[in-house]
Amino acid sequence: MALVAGVCHRARALFRPWAWLPGAAFGRTESAARGGVGARGFGSQRVLVEPDPATGIAVVKLKNPPVNSLSLELLTEFVISLEKLENDKTYRGLILTSDCPGIFSAGLDLTEMCGKNPAHYAEYWKAVQELWLRLYLSNLLLIAAINGASPAGGCLIALTSDYRVLADNPRYTIGLNETLLGIVAPFWFKDTLVNTIGHRASERALQLGILFPPEEALQVGMVDKVVPEDQVQSTALSVMAQWLSIPDHARQLTKNMMRKPTADRLVKQRDSDIQSFVSFISRDSIQKSLHAYLGKLKQKKG
Repeated sequence: MALVAGVCHRARALFRPWAWLPGAAFGRTESAARGGVGARGFGSQRVLVEPDPATGIAVVKLKNPPVNSLSLELLTEFVISLEKLENDKTYRGLILTSDCPGIFSAGLDLTEMCGKNPAHYAEYWKAVQELWLRLYLSNLLLIAAINGASPAGGCLIALTSDYRVLADNPRYTIGLNETLLGIVAPFWFKDTLVNTIGHRASERALQLGILFPPEEALQVGMVDKVVPEDQVQSTALSVMAQWLSIPDHARQLTKNMMRKPTADRLVKQRDSDIQSFVSFISRDSIQKSLHAYLGKLKQKKG
């Protein structure tokens, strides 16, 4: 389980509270038919969306300070924003980045997995699965503009993209580092990595819990381009233009052909994967470790 620290408030949401967003009607509304959801930003407290109907591109910024931990609220809001963009045919591409300086996403929120009941753990893990499935199979062209560190769950989100641009800063490491915490990445995390960098490189990276600095991430194929920090966004836009020159239907069908077998594997085992997570996270030993780790984080903050 990808347990990477990030402290946030307690989740209060059900998984699909569609009414959270003002005007969050899905399907093509009259305003969408006239030019999309508009040039104004929309979204929610933790997910900022900056749409540009003229280009058909939207920039989605994670905004859950201090480290963009993947809380239940953020996961839910992200899915809502993604579905809204997907159902508005104005948009063909999405650039995913962070609004928090120096951090893309620190991964799953430990507070969602500590001191709660099994029903909450199940709801949370289902939300993590749902976001991965939505991103991994999205018909939108997804480009990750990685402007900060992205361990574990942050890395997973980046890996769901079609193309990854990473800022050239030695502090901005990326990787699935679960074993460093004494835990194992779920099989679908592993599958996503294998599909990106190959079996042997993944085996080594997963066993050692490697967090790759930019140049090494580029060499192993975890990212596609490393650029100066002030050029991440412009590079992502440039790459977006190249990819969008391909007819959508051909690109989308090819993407689905490449990725659907991996996604189907989780879909078929989704319930058992949730049960395994709940069983694992509910163990007294795991809960004690989480409590101790969160205590150390609070001491560091203090």
